[in-house]
Amino acid sequence: MEDYAAKMALKPYADLRAYVTGHAQYREDAVLAALDELRRRGQPAPEDADLRPALEAVVQEQARQAAQQPAPVEEEELPRLYSPAGIVVMSAMVSVVAGAVLLALNMRMMKRGKAVLGLAAFVLVYMVGRTLLITWLARHHMMTPLSFIIDLPIIFAYIWWFWPRYVGTYQFQPRNWLLPLGACILLITIFFMLNPETAKLLRQQMEQVQR
Repeated sequence: MEDYAAKMALKPYADLRAYVTGHAQYREDAVLAALDELRRRGQPAPEDADLRPALEAVVQEQARQAAQQPAPVEEEELPRLYSPAGIVVMSAMVSVVAGAVLLALNMRMMKRGKAVLGLAAFVLVYMVGRTLLITWLARHHMMTPLSFIIDLPIIFAYIWWFWPRYVGTYQFQPRNWLLPLGACILLITIFFMLNPETAKLLRQQMEQVQR
C-alpha cells in the first residue's frame, strides 16, 4: 500500500488543497492523508469536519475487504498436477485407462488415496461394460465410427465428477503430460510392430466399421 502520509509531507500547501477540493478525483486514503498533513501544519481544511467521517468509513471498509482476501499462493506451494486437458487428450488418444492413471496421480498428490480405489473400481466396471457393449454391437453388425464416442461419458466423469470432488483445485503447477503421451504411443507402436497379426486384425476391424 502506498505511503500517502510521506507523500503528502513533501507537497506544498496548494497541492494539499487540490486534494481536498477535488477529493472526488482521488483515492479516499490520499485525501485523508492530505487532511492530516494540513492539520499537522496548523492549517486545517475548512472541509475537514464534513469530509473526514465519510472518507474514514470508506477507508476502513476497504481495509476490511482487503483483510478478507485470501493471500496469494506462492507458485512453489502449488501442487504439481496433470491438467484436465492432458487427461482428456490421454484418454482420447491412448486409453481411458491411461487418463485414469494421470487422474489417480493427481488424487494421490492431493492426499486422496482412498478416492483412487474408488476411481479404479469405477474404471474397471466401465471397461467391463464397454467390452460387453462393443461385443454386442459387433455381433449385430452395428459398429459405426460413432461407436467410439462411448468413451465420452467416462472422460466427462473424470473432469466434471472426480476432479472437483477429489482433486478440488484449479490452481496448480502443470506437469508435462506430453512425455507420458509420447511414451504410450511409442509402446503401442512397438507392440504392433512385434505383433503384426494383431495390427492386421485391428486394421480389418476399422475397415469394417468404416463401411
